[in-house]
Amino acid sequence: MLLTRIKGPRDLDRLSQEELNTLAAEIRSFLVDAVSKTGGHLGPNLGVVELTIALHRVFESPKDKVLFDTGHQAYVHKLLTGRQDFSDLRSKGGLSGYPSRAESDHDIIENSHASTVLGWADGLAKANEVLGREDHHVAAVIGDGALTGGMAWEALNNIAAAKDRPLVIVVNDNERSYGPTIGGLANHLATLRTTDGYERFLARGKDLLERTPVVGKPLYETLHGAKKGLKDFIAPQGMFEDLGLKYIGPIDGHDIEALESALQRAKRFSGPVIVHCLTQKGRGYTPALEHEADRFHAVGVIHPDTGLPVKTAAASWTSVFADEMVKLGHERPDIVGITAAMLHPVGLNKFAEVFPDRIYDVGIAEQHGATSAAGLATGGVHPVFAVYATFLNRAFDQVLMDVALHKCGVTFVLDRAGVTGDDGASHNGMWDMSILQVVPGLRLAAPRDAEQLRAQLREAVEVKDAPTVVRYSKGVVGPAVPAVGRIGGMDVLRTPAPEVTRPDVLLVSVGALAPMCLDIADLLDKQGISSTVVDPRWVKPVDEALAPLADQHRVVVTVEDNGRTGGVGAAVSQALRDAGVDVPLRDFGIPQRFLDHALRKEIMAEIGLTAPDIARQVTGLVAKLDGRYESETAATVD
Repeated sequence: MLLTRIKGPRDLDRLSQEELNTLAAEIRSFLVDAVSKTGGHLGPNLGVVELTIALHRVFESPKDKVLFDTGHQAYVHKLLTGRQDFSDLRSKGGLSGYPSRAESDHDIIENSHASTVLGWADGLAKANEVLGREDHHVAAVIGDGALTGGMAWEALNNIAAAKDRPLVIVVNDNERSYGPTIGGLANHLATLRTTDGYERFLARGKDLLERTPVVGKPLYETLHGAKKGLKDFIAPQGMFEDLGLKYIGPIDGHDIEALESALQRAKRFSGPVIVHCLTQKGRGYTPALEHEADRFHAVGVIHPDTGLPVKTAAASWTSVFADEMVKLGHERPDIVGITAAMLHPVGLNKFAEVFPDRIYDVGIAEQHGATSAAGLATGGVHPVFAVYATFLNRAFDQVLMDVALHKCGVTFVLDRAGVTGDDGASHNGMWDMSILQVVPGLRLAAPRDAEQLRAQLREAVEVKDAPTVVRYSKGVVGPAVPAVGRIGGMDVLRTPAPEVTRPDVLLVSVGALAPMCLDIADLLDKQGISSTVVDPRWVKPVDEALAPLADQHRVVVTVEDNGRTGGVGAAVSQALRDAGVDVPLRDFGIPQRFLDHALRKEIMAEIGLTAPDIARQVTGLVAKLDGRYESETAATVD
């Protein structure tokens, strides 16, 4: 196989065009076979095989910087840079599903939030200029979906201002982000795909006019002088050139020879260049091409021949939300849905099928989505903006200053909250409950099971004068966790034995960690330590009944699937201090560090967020209190 002979990008230089095409076919076969066993981003990588080969033939990585936005299409790049063991892809100790600096010098950036690559490229090109590195180049690959993000256009504005600073921007145009790309930009690129290019038209016109006596040559020069207007009429790539960017394309993104020619021309140019490549997501794999929803953007373990899942998926948190949104839509005509280019991943596709006029896909533009939601709420409807928890970080200012300041009734539904695992550091939803604590008036719910998700979503959309947030985990929703009582707005999940007058521990369970907290209580009970377990349901604001309840216990313990700094534990601690309750508190959560990719259970074990680990530490804390009590008693007797 040719692929096994590729140890680095320069090995591609020795291959003929015929061999390069054979290599492309081998890579596609490798990807289908490997990713079907592990799961991962299959469709995007099948679409960029020839493009990635051409990039590494033209540019000299790592001296030249080849960047990918958002990085989920970098599997081919990994193969061509010496990383061909995909057996543990996205597993602990194996290859990351995104570029990773720890893996290779060829990986320059590794954050997997979209629309950032042009900002990186702008900075790297400026650094080359400042340091006089004229033989260094920067090539940034950005999908048409990522171009819907505002950051991309902010960067383009800066890039275009320096007309003599070399930078190659490769637009990987497959008409999709997760699903089909939407919006004005998508329509513009569609026009470019289907319109004859200006240069071809002008070349034909030149031949004709130069053969016309007397008026031919002056007329051609006049038309050529009016190039902008004519070009916009013939092929509206003028949008890019109006910004000051040289435009090359559209190029067949599966023709290696054409790609190399275009990239070589762009590399030689002394300023910023757009190379517009047309690719097909899922190319070469029939099950992906026939999957209209997202062309196998991301798959679990599948049968390689059929593309069907190996295991039947159980009910997920996302599916529970999806079904309840449809029910709410039937009951309330004022409810609308918002997604940031992730209609299917966040479960709003079912709502969209039933209520196509009440769903808004804003593209990869979470900031705009949040402010647009504020406008919708001000206009008299109730928007439900469903987004991954990690992506809400990008819209914090809009949540604070547009939604909360204006007291807008907007509900944010945060999918993939807490430790998500195999997608790596940037996808763990471990920041939301910390950053949202500072937003005045905002109310935040963390449901523990499917029943509570349905109930708390309904409670959230009833709020008309403040933002509400409902956050839940990735994956399968667990069994129902029944309450045995209610104190204030909190559900009591476990009470100590009746004869216990002052229980040892108050366990405050946040969201889906309720089963773990009940396991902790069982382990403590075996050590003779009594406990009460409560689920606050709404973790912001802290329930007023919590402080008096805490005062009836010797120790308070909070357990949350969120960063410890500024999280629920910190809020509870502050509430107890404000109420004058002087009870020791220990908060358990995610340490404030970036977590490597692994299974969720592996990460939870690594950070000590398991029932045995927490029970052991709480036992030690209670023992310390007992020892202190005994010492104080002995001193009093003496």
